[in-house]
Amino acid sequence: MKTRLMMVVILLVGVLLGWGVSRLGDHAPIAGAAAEKTLYTCGMHPQIVQDHPGNCPICGMKLTPIRKQEGGTNAAASDAIAIDPVTVQNMGVRTATVTRGPLRKIIRTVGSVEYSESALAEVTTKAKGWIEKLHVDTTGQQVHRGEVLFDFYAPEYFSAQAEFVQALGAGGGDTLRQSAERKLKFFDFSDEQIAALEKARQPQKTMPVRAPAAGVVVEKMAIAGQMVEAGMKLYQLADLGLVWVQAQIYERDFVLVKLGQEASVTLSSLPDRHFRGRVTYVYPNVDEKTRTAKVRMEFHNPGYLLKPGMFADVRLESELEPAALLVPEMAVLRSGEANTVFIALDGGRFAPRAVKLGAAAENGMVQVLEGLREGERIVTSGQFMLDSESQLREAIQKMQRPIAAASTSAPPSTIRHPPSPISSVMKYTCPMASHAHIVTDKPGLCPECEMQLVPTASVAHGPQAEAAWRKTHH
Repeated sequence: MKTRLMMVVILLVGVLLGWGVSRLGDHAPIAGAAAEKTLYTCGMHPQIVQDHPGNCPICGMKLTPIRKQEGGTNAAASDAIAIDPVTVQNMGVRTATVTRGPLRKIIRTVGSVEYSESALAEVTTKAKGWIEKLHVDTTGQQVHRGEVLFDFYAPEYFSAQAEFVQALGAGGGDTLRQSAERKLKFFDFSDEQIAALEKARQPQKTMPVRAPAAGVVVEKMAIAGQMVEAGMKLYQLADLGLVWVQAQIYERDFVLVKLGQEASVTLSSLPDRHFRGRVTYVYPNVDEKTRTAKVRMEFHNPGYLLKPGMFADVRLESELEPAALLVPEMAVLRSGEANTVFIALDGGRFAPRAVKLGAAAENGMVQVLEGLREGERIVTSGQFMLDSESQLREAIQKMQRPIAAASTSAPPSTIRHPPSPISSVMKYTCPMASHAHIVTDKPGLCPECEMQLVPTASVAHGPQAEAAWRKTHH
């Protein structure tokens, strides 16, 4: 059903365009009556070519004569076709220029915002004691470096202060004083606190515990009056001025990621805001299930807009080649065996050109390794119609070759055709090349796709299909 619908659509397009196309590079006139013979084709099925008028065996349309190009042509343009300007406009033919430029590949993935491990700090004590008073008592509170978090009483801290005061008054010299001062510094007494103790000559019951770095309180375990052991974590602080974004990259894209490479992220809450950072680490292991590796990026975070736990859209741009030959992806006609681009020549002429493609680039571009030169004009829209016309030309040339061979061979009286009852019957096959094994001696429908069977001489795969059939029926 889909095939028949497609046939109707192509039929309407053929009628609309009028198929106002002429061929360049036809064979030179052939001596004899064969040179004057007019060929007829179907506007919807260009593979149907015969030397007498009639109806298309596939769709039933009336066959139309093929106009010949007046004058000679050179071999260089033997594959070119000429189309009048009106038909070019109706076909929607658009062209572009082959250019050189950087071949860039962009990796897009999703990442998560995390605390920078290098910007985390924990608050502990170096002696057993009790929290006398909390100054920072809520999670999420912003603190500055040196700000008092809580007042702490520890017997060991008090004893160390007393030893220092005693050393100052004992007159034991610098050795005893330096030993007592060193013990205070082991307990994280600052130079200012030691100087104040030396001046006051009186030990303090509690010691203020200060923030070792600026940041936000991520975790808070300290409670007023709590007894704590030495080394117990009481606070965790994180500096949100610098954050990490962790993302997963597929194995095939590993070669595109380099250390120091620029990265950008966007947030769903701020779609117009782009944050720029750098790739700082590519983890050495690959997830066995997802075949991805983790990539770490580092971002400065003014205003703390990047919040740990957020999802972010990550964009990594890699330049594969600084000056590659590029064409629009839509200009390439892809097939299983070759890739073709139509060149726009002067005078409304178009010629197919086989190309070798490289890597796909961004913005719908693709690299061309062979087949094109910088500055050439190529067709980017309507090339499917040009390809159909090119196939029609190829079918005409195939039909003309046996005519030319017959006109230049020996006289008819010397040609011998052994009689064969099998060869005298016209054979029919499916117009789909994938169903070439369907060969019968009468018209009908293909048992596999239900398309109308056509004479084997009217399709490119017909002679091979008929030859294979004859091998099994002799």
